[in-house]
Amino acid sequence: LDGRKQVGNSGTERRTMRLLLTSAVAIAMLSSCPSISYAFSNNLVAFSARLGRRSHNNVLPQHRFQTPIMMSASTNEVDNAAAALPERKARPEYIPGHISDPNYVRIFDTTLRDGEQSPGATLTTSEKLDIARKLAQLGVDVIEAGFPVASPDDFNAVKRIADEIGNEIYDDGYVPVICGLSRANPRDIEIAWDAIKGAARPRIHTFIATSPVHMKAKLNKTPDEVVEIAIEAVKFARSLGCEDIEFSPEDAGRSEPEFLYRILSAVIDAGATTLNIPDTTGWNMPWEFGDTIRKLRENVDGADRVVFSTHCHNDLGLATANSLAGAMGGARQLECTINGIGERAGNASLEEIAMALALKGSTQFGDEKEGNGGGKLHSAINPVHITSTSKMVAEYTGMKCQPHKAIVGANAFQHESGIHQDGMIKNKGTYEIMTPESIGLMRGESQSGAGIVLGKHSGRNAVFTRLREL
Repeated sequence: LDGRKQVGNSGTERRTMRLLLTSAVAIAMLSSCPSISYAFSNNLVAFSARLGRRSHNNVLPQHRFQTPIMMSASTNEVDNAAAALPERKARPEYIPGHISDPNYVRIFDTTLRDGEQSPGATLTTSEKLDIARKLAQLGVDVIEAGFPVASPDDFNAVKRIADEIGNEIYDDGYVPVICGLSRANPRDIEIAWDAIKGAARPRIHTFIATSPVHMKAKLNKTPDEVVEIAIEAVKFARSLGCEDIEFSPEDAGRSEPEFLYRILSAVIDAGATTLNIPDTTGWNMPWEFGDTIRKLRENVDGADRVVFSTHCHNDLGLATANSLAGAMGGARQLECTINGIGERAGNASLEEIAMALALKGSTQFGDEKEGNGGGKLHSAINPVHITSTSKMVAEYTGMKCQPHKAIVGANAFQHESGIHQDGMIKNKGTYEIMTPESIGLMRGESQSGAGIVLGKHSGRNAVFTRLREL
């Protein structure tokens, strides 16, 4: 635990440090118990939240505390962690409505907006600032900071994120776009603009529902009225001086295709730069959603002047699959949240999308004939910050990950089956398709250096290996 001098001098922090140091000894003695080590790692989040080097290189963050499930790590493992990462390509220059690299996928994080709408997830302004700074460290292209009109507190949080994180430029020139959500009416849009206009790259995200059930039951509007409202909303946002406008047809996944072609063509003509296609209720199958994106790109007038985006909910457990299908269909912005939190069953998970693109983006996303830029998709996410960001969001929101959650769950890199343990001891590639170090999780030499958890399913090799270590 280096860098102790950075900890405050208050009695509370000194007592907390003593408690953490005592806990560290206990963890070292009981390293084969994942539940204890996981609990300990979560307690470090509040301290590690304020730290981290402002860099997007493939190197490990120099945090005062790392927050892995396994706490010990050899010097060689730390040094070699960067080598375990997939190759990260350069981020293209940010231009609203255009991406110069046809293979580049923008990552739009809505943890602070849709994620906070999870029942029971409430964040303070200072917590939102901490998370926004971690998201920038992670390298997300767009941070949807909130819904400014919702309350004075929400407005203040979005404004502070825009004014502070939205102007913290990294050494490579990166600075996140700061986005504010608004309904398609002048008051919402003006308040959103007032909150975000201090950012170096501000974006207004406005929306209106387009499915028959929403237009009739919720809005009590005709399709013609909805189109006119959408056009006026985008024009009004433009009139305020905003040059980066995202439009979403809410419940697009259950909307009539012909109506989507009509309204999306109209908002492009009014000045929208990003068209976000939400599967608001998680209704679509991956092949349906991917086909929807493909058809929109083919049938919407002016489609070549905007970036298509996805926003998928997880009601059928398909949010990540639908997002990736959208990318396959030509979407070049994927909206997601840390740990997949969000309304009802949640959103597409940022860590799942990021690692899927990192591991499979260069081989499994079509070819140039399909208009996918050659199918070599990539993002600029720096995955070594995934673990610490996940733990911070879980701690601040109170929304804990299930142990078997992909990428960031407590069990994601642990093994109890004897057959699996034997394979891991011999070669970690037998049962792990990525290294824990690649997402900032330092496994080290604890649990036999291979996530071995002794239990009733353990085999002789794992038991003998542990006995030799003892």
